[in-house]
Amino acid sequence: MAVAPPVARHRGDAWRTLAGGLGQTLVTLGVVCLLYVVYQLWVTDLFAARDQDRLADRLQGEWSASGTAPAAPAPPAAVAVGEPFVVLHVPRLGEDWSRVVLEGTAEDQLSQGPGHYVGTALPGQQGNAAFAGHRVGRGSPFLDLDAMRPGDPIVVETADGWFTYRVLGDPVTGDATADPSGIPGVEVVSPSQTEVIAPTPDDPAAGPTGAYLTITTCHPRYSARQRLVVHAVLDGPGVSRAQAPDGPPALTEG
Repeated sequence: MAVAPPVARHRGDAWRTLAGGLGQTLVTLGVVCLLYVVYQLWVTDLFAARDQDRLADRLQGEWSASGTAPAAPAPPAAVAVGEPFVVLHVPRLGEDWSRVVLEGTAEDQLSQGPGHYVGTALPGQQGNAAFAGHRVGRGSPFLDLDAMRPGDPIVVETADGWFTYRVLGDPVTGDATADPSGIPGVEVVSPSQTEVIAPTPDDPAAGPTGAYLTITTCHPRYSARQRLVVHAVLDGPGVSRAQAPDGPPALTEG
């Protein structure tokens, strides 16, 4: 029986040691990546849900303490960055789907829920009330935003009542690009295309030509390469709490 030369046996042992160490490193990296994904997809959702409960309790308490609501709702007053001030209701995204919105779109706000772009219109005002939120993680508020269809309601709850917006497009055919205004109900853009939150969406030179609402989120899922954008228009005057204590009929659509 032949005996392997000492040099060859030493080289074989070195390669086995290197391969074993590399394998252990790859396994460790895999575990770390898996834990990071679990944290991003589930743990941050738990934190965001806790924050939303806290914000909802705070907002409802402030509204209850404000006294009798007027006969007709007025646009909410401007608030400081980081403060909660309205609640979004989007029936298409799930039964009883609602999120407290904070002023501002920095990560400190978006980690707690959707944020309102500073400087854009307030709900109920002429111009474009624009909101942003995470697609995945941090509560995943807009995970299924791509399910929105023309005519779908987006209801904004304020201290005084509700404002109902409708996604632009043709509700009969479902074509989101066929709105008479020329504004698409749903579009995908690059992150640099900030004209989507202009007073008239996609037309920054026009100034405000109506009362719009825009929601932006990352696209596709698990990526920040593009932005998914939904545009809606105010559907009539607001409804006060005195007129509809439980909210407008649009809340039950979906």
